[in-house]
Amino acid sequence: MKTNHYTLKEIIHRLLKIAKEIKGYLFISTLASIIGNLSHIGFMGFGALWILSEGRGIYAFPCILCGLLIGICRYLEGVFSHLGAYGILAKMRVHLFTAIDRISPAFMIERDTGDVLNIAVNDIETLEFFFAHTIGPMFTVILLPLTSILIAWHYNPVYAWILIPAFLLISIIIPAIALKTGKRPGLRYRIELGKLKAMILESVFGLKDIQIFNAIKQRMQKVLYQNHLSNQASHMLILHRHTVSSLPNFFVYLTRILILAASGILTDPDPSGLVVVSFIATASFSSTFSLTFVVSHLLEAFASAQRIFTIEDTIPEVEERKETISCKNIDTITFDHVSFHYPEDEHPVLDHVSLVIHKGMHIGIIGESGAGKSTFARLLMRFYDVTEGCILFNNTDIRDISLKDLHHSIGYLEQDTYLFNDTITNNIAIAKENATMEEIRDAAAKAGILAFIETLPDGFDTQMGEMQERLSGGERQRIGIARIILRDPDIIILDEPSSALDVLHEKELIEILNNAYHEKTMILISHRHSTLSGCDHIIHLEHGLLTMS
Repeated sequence: MKTNHYTLKEIIHRLLKIAKEIKGYLFISTLASIIGNLSHIGFMGFGALWILSEGRGIYAFPCILCGLLIGICRYLEGVFSHLGAYGILAKMRVHLFTAIDRISPAFMIERDTGDVLNIAVNDIETLEFFFAHTIGPMFTVILLPLTSILIAWHYNPVYAWILIPAFLLISIIIPAIALKTGKRPGLRYRIELGKLKAMILESVFGLKDIQIFNAIKQRMQKVLYQNHLSNQASHMLILHRHTVSSLPNFFVYLTRILILAASGILTDPDPSGLVVVSFIATASFSSTFSLTFVVSHLLEAFASAQRIFTIEDTIPEVEERKETISCKNIDTITFDHVSFHYPEDEHPVLDHVSLVIHKGMHIGIIGESGAGKSTFARLLMRFYDVTEGCILFNNTDIRDISLKDLHHSIGYLEQDTYLFNDTITNNIAIAKENATMEEIRDAAAKAGILAFIETLPDGFDTQMGEMQERLSGGERQRIGIARIILRDPDIIILDEPSSALDVLHEKELIEILNNAYHEKTMILISHRHSTLSGCDHIIHLEHGLLTMS
């Protein structure tokens, strides 16, 4: 899948814009993070003074209070950050599905379904780290160093001047360099991991065919190769991650050494200042140092965000006009010098095709594989727009017709009927909102599938998740036909409806279609002449050209 390129600034700005929806949760979690981290500094500072005072109780209460605040604030930070994060992730999944729906079905025809699934599930899940673990630390990384420097300045400006460059390096310079240099490895890792997961998912779904053709070895080699590419990308990201995390370690310990050295050369050193500054610097560095781990995880989050935004920003092949015309009771379909080629292919699939189909006609379309039969149907459904010419419904350009009305007026059955993990009732009822059980049974009867359904122990309540692999291709297609009968559209397009049937069942199917649709406009696409025997006219497609008999 093609991935758009976004700058880090664009990605962060867009994620922060999304985060506005959970600003209440983020405010509480960020406030808890700030108080908790300041309490950590307080605990270490008052603890140092308590030790220096030889256990006098004056510092006991603030030390205990800071300890309690650390525990309470860590809890509140974790709860509210994750409540907000998982709430926004749920909304992002809906938004992504809406985007996929907007740019489909052309988008899904041209994309790897497994990779899209990986983006919808795993990449969105990766963004949890940004929303739950990033915004709070971004505020503390400013407040903690500032607080530590002010306290150090109180005891001796020399300590403050030692801390300032250390905090600049650890809090700003190293994270900025890490983000810039890690963007490419992070994106590469998410892409290669997505390909691996897609390949594994495809292998699981196609396991039966892999076993039938004894192709386990070949398939395993492909999986292992993709696994190797994924591991290579992972190793580069891990190398970057550990390089980024080791550099702050070096500067943290160097700073501690410099503070000790500075104390030794001061003319009038204050032992309490040395201890307090050392303790609070340890607390501040431990919180600030976590920013490097945040950055390393952000690289994956930003790469995932880029893949998500690529889908959301994809321009659909077909865009509905602001003002559309309702089209019902379609009497004529006209192909007026229609030419079409797919975006990635310059060769036309259809080349200046002209044709008029009148209401009630049964048209058969035949041709070799790749001749443009399915493309003919997809253009009628307006999955794509024509490259040249126009398609007219009742003398109205298809581009002026509401997509909702268009899809309501056309029933389209593809070669492979998809069954959802739901009951047979709901699988048929998807074609018509609020369909009654009587209508569903009648549609099943007309499609020739009712008798089979009634032999099942749970009948129409049978779950397809349990039964799907036990259904034949013909039984799946009959459920698909039942959907179309329930919808009762003006135009019926059937793409290879008998591909999974033998001659006897093909004859039964043709009788069902003729009985159910004898007054409807029907377009039958098939490579079998026998399937098209009852058609009024047969169209031959070859090299994008049309001839009628």
